[in-house]
Amino acid sequence: MSAKSTTGSTDTFSAEERAAMKERAAELKAQARRGTAAAKAAEAEAQVLVKIAELPDADRVIAERVHAIVREVAPDLAPRTWYGMPAYAKDGKVLCFLKPAGKFESRYSTLGFEDPAALDDGSMWPTSYALTGVTPEVEATIADLVRRAAG
Repeated sequence: MSAKSTTGSTDTFSAEERAAMKERAAELKAQARRGTAAAKAAEAEAQVLVKIAELPDADRVIAERVHAIVREVAPDLAPRTWYGMPAYAKDGKVLCFLKPAGKFESRYSTLGFEDPAALDDGSMWPTSYALTGVTPEVEATIADLVRRAAG
C-alpha cells in the first residue's frame, strides 16, 4: 500500500515528523564530513547550542537547564543533535534527549532515555519524563536520572 494519497500528500507522517527526518539526514551527512574527534565534538556541541537558541522561550529555558545539568553531572556524555533535538551520547549511542514541546506541538517537553541508559529497575521502568518547567526539585531529579543513566 502506498504512503501517498490520491492528492499526492503523504498520509503516514506529519509535516513535523518529515522535517525531523530531514534534520536527521542532514546530521548524518554533517557527521561524515567532520575531521578530528575534537573537531567533531566541538561542532556537535555547537549544533546543540544553536538548536537550543532557536527554541521558543519556554522550551529554550528548559533546554538550557537540561544542557547545563547534563554537562555538569555527566561531562563524558557527548552533546549532539538527534532528529534536530538536543541529545547526549555515550560511546556513540544516544543515551538521553530533550524533545521540546514546540517540536511536535505538544503541551510539554519530554526528557527521554534510550537503551544505553542504565535506569533498569526490575521488569519495568520509565524512560521518558514530561517537563513543563525546571524548579530546583526538577533539576535534582534530572541530575539524578542523568547520573544514573550514564552509569
